[in-house]
Amino acid sequence: MSQKDIEVLEAETDDNTESSGLVLASEVLPAGLPIIPLRPRPAFPNMLIPMAVQDPQQVQAVKRTMETPARAIGLALVKDPEKPDGPDNLHSVGVAGKIVKIMQADEDGVQFLVNTLDRFSIRELDDNSGVLFANVAYQYGTELSVNPELKAYSMAVISTLKELVQINPLYSEEIKLFLGRSSLDDPGRLSDFAASLTSADGQELQQVLETFDVRKRIDMVLNLLKKELEVSRLQTKITKQIEEKISQQQREFFLREQLKAIKKELGLEKEGKTTEVEKFEERLKQLKLNPEAQRAVTDELEKFKLLEPASAEYHVTRNYLDWLTILPWGKYSKDSYNIDKARRILDRDHHGLNDVKDRITEFIAVGKMKGDISGSILCLVGPPGVGKTSIGKSIADALGRTFYRFSLGGMRDEAEIKGHRRTYIGAMPGKFVQAMKSAGSSNPVLMLDEIDKIGASFQGDPASALLEVLDPEQNGSFRDHYLDVPFDLSNVLFIATANQLDTIPAPLLDRMEVIRLSGYVLEEKMEIAKRYLIPKALKNHGLKNGQVTIRKEALAALIDGWAREAGVRTLENRIKKLMRQAAREFATGRSEPIVVTGKDLPVYLGQPVFSTEEIFEGVPGVVTGLAWTSMGGATLPIEATAMASKSKGFRQTGQLGNVMIESSEIAYSFVMAHLKEYGAAEDYFDTHFVHLHVPAGATPKDGPSAGVTMATALISMMQGRPVRKKLGMTGELTLTGRVLPIGGVKEKTIAARRAGLKVLIFPDANKKDFAELPDYLKEGLEVHFAREYKDVYKVAFASK
Repeated sequence: MSQKDIEVLEAETDDNTESSGLVLASEVLPAGLPIIPLRPRPAFPNMLIPMAVQDPQQVQAVKRTMETPARAIGLALVKDPEKPDGPDNLHSVGVAGKIVKIMQADEDGVQFLVNTLDRFSIRELDDNSGVLFANVAYQYGTELSVNPELKAYSMAVISTLKELVQINPLYSEEIKLFLGRSSLDDPGRLSDFAASLTSADGQELQQVLETFDVRKRIDMVLNLLKKELEVSRLQTKITKQIEEKISQQQREFFLREQLKAIKKELGLEKEGKTTEVEKFEERLKQLKLNPEAQRAVTDELEKFKLLEPASAEYHVTRNYLDWLTILPWGKYSKDSYNIDKARRILDRDHHGLNDVKDRITEFIAVGKMKGDISGSILCLVGPPGVGKTSIGKSIADALGRTFYRFSLGGMRDEAEIKGHRRTYIGAMPGKFVQAMKSAGSSNPVLMLDEIDKIGASFQGDPASALLEVLDPEQNGSFRDHYLDVPFDLSNVLFIATANQLDTIPAPLLDRMEVIRLSGYVLEEKMEIAKRYLIPKALKNHGLKNGQVTIRKEALAALIDGWAREAGVRTLENRIKKLMRQAAREFATGRSEPIVVTGKDLPVYLGQPVFSTEEIFEGVPGVVTGLAWTSMGGATLPIEATAMASKSKGFRQTGQLGNVMIESSEIAYSFVMAHLKEYGAAEDYFDTHFVHLHVPAGATPKDGPSAGVTMATALISMMQGRPVRKKLGMTGELTLTGRVLPIGGVKEKTIAARRAGLKVLIFPDANKKDFAELPDYLKEGLEVHFAREYKDVYKVAFASK
């Protein structure tokens, strides 16, 4: 109902009253009233109140009331709004009023207008067919404006109302309405009006309604008004702060939008999100995604268009789309299967390693016949510095593919292989997806360095995560945790490098084809130094060809005394040291070329790191064995001696591993079982304490290849007869005297040549391995192959 309608109704009510003369309230209002329960606030006298009821019984009561002459009805507040209406849930003081007009009546209820008149107290209350009917006593107000105290209270109320109007203009309309109906000289009426304006709860207002004493009532209302004033002030303060903040944000927003629009009109830049979307869509045009990846990109792109740049999910989605669209889906470099070209590249970059080069050219030949080289994972195994990583680069160059290398050494978190979930902060794809991004094609050569040094921890097992990547049957649909869509790795050529195979898990090793790279002999190292290392060092140190010359005998002495390891890395570092000192001499005024001889090496490099391998010959009980290490091959002298003792005994020293200790015990038992056959007294070991020693006790030693050497040392000790000169041997021995095969034939042959040994004994089962060695390694060696120990004995103690 509008303000105008209320004013018209009030005018009509007043006109009716004036036309009929003054009528006392007791004569107008009946003693019995139907009661309408109110929620959540009570009604006050002298108010025009719109109401609505929906309860069918109350609707009928309102309609019957309209048919009575007085049209009187009672309004009372319920005690507990949560409980149903009833005599026990109703306050005893309410307000009586006249129904002025029914505004609407239909099936949903009735809406009507009530003009409240006076307070009443309930004497009796009945619940008649769902309608509350009360016998009431009216409490009439009296004029007390002549009382100065009440007048002061009235002025205080009016002053407070003025302050409220200044803070909240909505109160002004209520005050105008009140002034139009009554005078400010009536303190009772003023207090009722002021109380109805406050936002106090229903129970506080009910206390005001139940206070019949005008003096107490106006004091109570003044307190409520003061509280209302404080609340309004606080509300105004909060509203002002919020409006200032919002205004500033709106101002900045409008300015940014205007700036964007201006820049867009001038063609200076596009909106950030629009630019990103266009970038992603442009990338997608050049890619060939699989169906699942295409669906993921489409869904994420649609979501990205709806996100606001300020939201946290915006950046997560943007990074995900960036990775999905930057990967080389369907991009392949064209393979070159020219075998002659591949061989030229391998020969250009590496000297020797013919067996490795042959295997790689075979690999390329198969690719030429098949049309692709998918499904192959190579593992290059060899000592440090033999050129494993550079071979991988040469293979990529020969095939015309991009090359990418990363190291697995020390990796302990499987998330580095398969990535993190996108829900984590700072999540990224794994190393393989990053490698594909950097390579820019779906068929690069990926080198996995130090695969034998991969670790495991509480964060996971990266070696197990590699199983899917390096399995040709699975990597066609490799699923990174971050991308969560399959990516095809089947066209990637994986090349792993390792120094040894012992630490590589068996399931992982089973997926790779192993190619061994043995160390270089002196001749090979000299050729590598001439072709690659010396020219490279001259260039890197700013020296010209001819300024520094290293004579052949000096280079041989350098290799033998300072760089005896299997690879050439130490040799390269020593040559660099020579070049640095030469560069210093030229920088300080020298002009004539430098020629390095064998005598000059100690001046430039200090004393030799390695001494000449001294072979003990002509001493009973001393035999030279051959051993394999991760650094290449080495000689392993073994000594045996016996001391007279009342009881037998056997002791081993030299920091031997479990396998070598077992080998020594087998050799001891074998010799003790064949004393008579090898010319010793049957009680020899009963009267002697035997001590077997492997020199260099600070170096740990282990491996199944010293059995025949230990047995020969024990027999030499018993017979007091030394073995033949320049002899080296290797092989594992059984209790029955059989000689078992060993590994590292090439490395052990290299070590024998370096030590100057001329006669070698290998197990008969290794004859094929020795036959595959290059001729320059076999040249000048007298090699014997033993099936049983008696074959070793014949060679070791031969007269020549």
